[in-house]
Formats: sequence, structure tokens, C-alpha cells
Amino acid sequence: MFWNVMEAERLKAHNSPVWFAFFVLPMIPAVLGTLNYWNNQDLLQNQWQDLWTQHTLFSCYFFLPVLLGVYCAWLWRLEHQQHNWNLVLTMPVPVGYLYSAKLITVAVVLFLTQIWIGLLFFGSGLLCGLTAPFPLLDVINWLLCGWLGGMVICVLQLFLSLWIRSFALPVGIALLGGVAGLAAVAKGWGAYFPYALMSIGMRANTADSALSCGTVPFLFFSISYMLLFLLLTILYLHQVDLAAKE
Repeated sequence: MFWNVMEAERLKAHNSPVWFAFFVLPMIPAVLGTLNYWNNQDLLQNQWQDLWTQHTLFSCYFFLPVLLGVYCAWLWRLEHQQHNWNLVLTMPVPVGYLYSAKLITVAVVLFLTQIWIGLLFFGSGLLCGLTAPFPLLDVINWLLCGWLGGMVICVLQLFLSLWIRSFALPVGIALLGGVAGLAAVAKGWGAYFPYALMSIGMRANTADSALSCGTVPFLFFSISYMLLFLLLTILYLHQVDLAAKE
């Protein structure tokens, strides 16, 4: 039964217009970051590392939180339309299966997003004529840690998009969260703020590769926030009459 739910989510994602956002939104910070690097090469001497910080400085605080907000809002959009919760709750499918399928779907889409970001970064470096060897292992590390930090935002946004039936409002919250994440990192509080963990994982401020996905407190707070919002979602699904809210 679970695989049938997964297949339904896959088909819904396959025909989704959010793929336009998937391709376009990461391209904007890539272009902005590349132009910024190109115009400041006299100050930015570390080639790939500096190009990476220029890319992620734009994407991690502005575009990626919005993109993840769009993903999660779209995954709940069909259930929130008209009286679909009545239909969903009368089907012989545990609501936990529905949520798990959405969580797995957004995890896969986020993983694909990270690959797309990596390809854009590599292509931008070639366009800039960088001569240093491509830091493949570092980039893999940055992208994987970014995926883990991004999953915190996804679990949070899935909860908000389940709770708030508007499509735009959770996306707006994601944007505000990303901006607040920039302020939190600037104050040294980034590890304690869920929307800042993706930027920390991707080293948006510094390409220091000493951090890994197992670094404490990055790993601790990433897992803790995911468990917290997962628990809140489970409690909400079991204690709130979703059909009555339509």
C-alpha cells in the first residue's frame, strides 16, 4: 500500500509546474554569484572556494529557502483544495503513509536540487576560466551537508504547509526564515536556527572544508530539529480533525 502512495506522489511530482522553479531559481544565484566573482577577481584569489561562497551567499539565504517552501507547499496543495481531505481520510490509507511519501519525495527532489547546484557551480567555474583543479571531494561534502541542513527546512515547511492551507504564506515564511538565518549566522547563532543550518552545511560564508556532516553541533541540531518538527506533524495529524477544517 505504501508503494502505491509513493507512486501517486511520484506521478504528481512528475507533472508538477514546480520543476520550472527547480531549474530557474538555482540559476539566478549562480548567475549573480558568478558576476560578483568575475567583477572582484582582484580580491577573490582562492578561485573555486571563493566562487562557491559567492554562489551560496545568494542561494542559501534567499533562493533555496523559497524553493524548498515551494516544494513543500505544492506537496500539500492537492489535499488542501476543495474537500479533498474528506476523500483522503475515507481512503484505506494511513495518513502516516501519506506524510512519509511526501517527506521522501521532497528529500529526493532536494537531493536532485543539490546536484543541479553542483553542475551550475562547475559550469560557472569553466566560464570564469578557473585554472585550479576542481575540488570534487569538497564540493560533494558541501552539497551533502547542505542536503542535511536543507532537510531541516523541508521538515519544518512540510509542517507549516500542512497546518497553513495557503500556498503563498508558508513560502513567505521560508523567505523570512532565510533572511533571519543570515542575521543568525552573523550573530554567531546559526547552529541554533533551523533556517541557517543549510547555509552552514554548504559553507555559505566560508568554504572551509573542515566541517563535515558529522560535525557537532551541526549534526546534533539538524537531527534535533527534524525530530521536533516530525513529532509536531505526527501530533497534528493525529489530534486535529483535518476534514472539519475544510
